[in-house]
Amino acid sequence: MAVVPGGPSSRPAVGAQFFCTAGRGLEPFLMREVRERLAATQVEYISGKVFFTTCSDLNMLKQLKSAERLFLLIKKQLPFPVSSVSKGKILNELQRLINDDPESWLNAISIWKNLLELDAKKEKLSHKNANPLKRKVGEDDITAKKLKTEQIQELQETKECQLEKQIEEKILEQGNFITEGEKFQKLQDDVTEAVDTRNQTNLTFRVSCRCSGAVAKTLTAQEVGRVIGIALMKQFGWKADLRNPNLEIFIHLSDVYSVLGIPVFRVPLACRAYIKTAGLRSTIAWAMASLAEIKHVYYVGADVSDSQLSGAYDNLRAAGLRDKIELLQVSVIELPLPSESVDIIISDIPFGKKFKLGKDIKRMLQEMERVLRVGGTIVLLLSEDHHRHLKGGEASSGPLNSQGGHTEEPGGEERLTPAEKAAVSEPVSSPFAASNQGRLDRMPPLGSLVPVDCYRVSLGKTDALISKYKKSHSPGR
Repeated sequence: MAVVPGGPSSRPAVGAQFFCTAGRGLEPFLMREVRERLAATQVEYISGKVFFTTCSDLNMLKQLKSAERLFLLIKKQLPFPVSSVSKGKILNELQRLINDDPESWLNAISIWKNLLELDAKKEKLSHKNANPLKRKVGEDDITAKKLKTEQIQELQETKECQLEKQIEEKILEQGNFITEGEKFQKLQDDVTEAVDTRNQTNLTFRVSCRCSGAVAKTLTAQEVGRVIGIALMKQFGWKADLRNPNLEIFIHLSDVYSVLGIPVFRVPLACRAYIKTAGLRSTIAWAMASLAEIKHVYYVGADVSDSQLSGAYDNLRAAGLRDKIELLQVSVIELPLPSESVDIIISDIPFGKKFKLGKDIKRMLQEMERVLRVGGTIVLLLSEDHHRHLKGGEASSGPLNSQGGHTEEPGGEERLTPAEKAAVSEPVSSPFAASNQGRLDRMPPLGSLVPVDCYRVSLGKTDALISKYKKSHSPGR
């Protein structure tokens, strides 16, 4: 990887490369988002990860909504041929990831350090300008307080995120324990003390590893972490610290790729500081909202459950949006709204056993169709059974690809061609998207609701489909 380090007060240098982890099926949304939000170039994907190049600073990178975690890329290459070589040779190849190209590591560390230093300077300036004795109490004061609150809350919510848990499980196996009282500011101060990135004997680190597919049958995460850790200590003189290091090195070895990176933030991007009551995964909710292309400013939320409304109210209060969104305790099959009065509807259709699939989902869709204006949009999160029922066909057994077939995913990893392994830039309509206009055109419409897009996404233990519909005409015409 060729990376040009920037000055201590600059943005990431031109050509700085990052990657984000994403829930399966959300790669198209993340690719679109980094292009639009970060003006990213060289946008590429492999299963569960999106790579891109940007000159955006940390403040902009923090705004990504469809990503789980953000990493500064150190190295990406083809997988190790575990089936054809001995375990000892594989371990030697792992050491060469560091020893054969130390310049890439030093350049990546330099960019990472510059990112933190610039962010620390902006934070100090923000605190200085927020002096209440010199300014009137107003919107800026509220914003500054909110930012400070969010930073504290983020540090307390790390363990609530799925991918963070997966990574920490690997670390815990190595005897590493993280306390919730760790401060991101302390990390910035410690890194600044290291000063010279070319002679960082004061820098401490730990290695977090994931092995999947055939690699996991040959190597354990502990073995990989130990080999990488020893090589880093010998090459750069860094010191291992499993409890509270300055730097974390993340490595993922699979049948499809080998990738190394530096987590930019300790708290995953998917952890929203304002979410007090957990509900739908934040990245899934954002994907649905982005697909709806919301352009209006008046929002109404509806649920028949007291507990759901209470949780939603807590989240709105934490986000400072109580006066922006009205909550109604009503049934979705009896909405107190005039016909054709709503522009966009977004709904997570109930998956529970108490939900009568055939009868209830039809009544729900009919009521949504009634209040939706002609040309309006509905975005639904549907289970496999929901989707099969609405389209009148059989449930598919795997993710739909762009040719209308199915993509097998042995070992949970997408099988890619050599060209795809090189991560050639792809448009958003990738094999991860279940979107296929030809297939959608053959689906029977539900009243005046015409299917537009459909994406298969993972909810963890099960899959679901994000389906978009447009209202083509008024019922009865």
